[in-house]
Amino acid sequence: MEMQISVLKEDGLNRELEVVIPAATIQKKMDAELVNYSKNIRMDGFRKGKVPLALVKKQHGMAILGEVIDKALQESISQVMQQHNFRAANQPQIELGDSATLDETKDLSYKMKLEILPNVEPMDLSTVSIEKPIATPDEKAIEYMIERAGEYQRDTEVVSEDRGAQTGDICVIDFHGQTKDGVEMPGMSGDDMHVEIGKGRMIPGFEEQLIGHKVGEHVHIDVTFPEEYHAKELAGKGALFHADIKELRQPSESLTGEALAEKMGFETYEAMQNSARESVQKEYNELSYLRMKRVLFDILNEKHQFDLPASMVEAEYQTITKQMEEEKKREGAEISDADREELRPIAQRRVRLGLILAEIGRRNNIEVTRNELVREVYNRFGHFTGGDMNQIFNMLQKNQKLVDMIRAPLYEEKVVRYILSQLKTEEKAVTIEELTKLVDEEDQE
Repeated sequence: MEMQISVLKEDGLNRELEVVIPAATIQKKMDAELVNYSKNIRMDGFRKGKVPLALVKKQHGMAILGEVIDKALQESISQVMQQHNFRAANQPQIELGDSATLDETKDLSYKMKLEILPNVEPMDLSTVSIEKPIATPDEKAIEYMIERAGEYQRDTEVVSEDRGAQTGDICVIDFHGQTKDGVEMPGMSGDDMHVEIGKGRMIPGFEEQLIGHKVGEHVHIDVTFPEEYHAKELAGKGALFHADIKELRQPSESLTGEALAEKMGFETYEAMQNSARESVQKEYNELSYLRMKRVLFDILNEKHQFDLPASMVEAEYQTITKQMEEEKKREGAEISDADREELRPIAQRRVRLGLILAEIGRRNNIEVTRNELVREVYNRFGHFTGGDMNQIFNMLQKNQKLVDMIRAPLYEEKVVRYILSQLKTEEKAVTIEELTKLVDEEDQE
């Protein structure tokens, strides 16, 4: 599209431009739109598509012109971004000039203010070497996992006596809930959920509030999601659940040895042990990954220096400040000025790392696929939907905010694992206690 572009200001990452779209361009687009519009318009006295353009313009011209100008505006913004190779850090601000009145005989002019993303040149990853801590599971860890498996494989029988739920019982419930600010997130409802009281597998306080209630009773359960809860959108938030107790069951003694192996589909107890060992090793490897990820982030943050978009830093700062305010409020305290000051460099670090990872991912064509999104939503919420894939697909189609929240950490993990695959690593044998301490210390920083 023909237009004139003038750069009025360049200040760091801030840009201000003036764009002028000639009246002739607007008129040409207006004429084309009138023709398209006339093909479908119906008007008394004329057949469809035969209404004179002059009459169409007289009756609908202002509305059509408004659409033409809006389209021209959006098209020109996109063209400006492409011609100047801008990647916007925020939504461009548009200030229409005096010619913004609906008049196709006048040029359309406007000023555009925006903040652009910096040019990020990733470091040579092949020059980086980091330590890879390796922990190997001992027999005690293997036996603990097998013991847990034995509990899951137990048979249960219905409690026949008329009594309330007690520790050790399995409550079969239907439930639904929402956060205390009135938001019902996916995964906060379900049917025929088996809750074993006393095992601590639910949100803290959930199991305890079922104690004493009988089959058929409706229970209100008031809880707070842990700060480290896997679904970050729920972490630290208070919630109220409504549960209907449908059945009480008592578990039998846990299976052990060859009987457990047979029930779990293994040919021998040794085969079950090997499977358990692989599962525990996978958990240890994940801890090792978290440690290496933190070391990697420290290196990337230190080795890359570039201007940060102020709007992105401020948005991140406001997000983590709000999180701290909520945490302090739950503790009966208020955020201090010192706390606020400490959060500013954290916001800067997060933005810097995000831009570095995004650039490395872009250069190496790393993307989150549709199948990966579906799999992650299923892993998070599938047990609440009974594995109903229709509900999973509906979540993806109707909740873009949820999709964005899930895609971001998936993308980060794919890029991080790619980077780690390019580095030199030095393995170091550690105990699981040492590895856990390393990861815990990082979480406290």
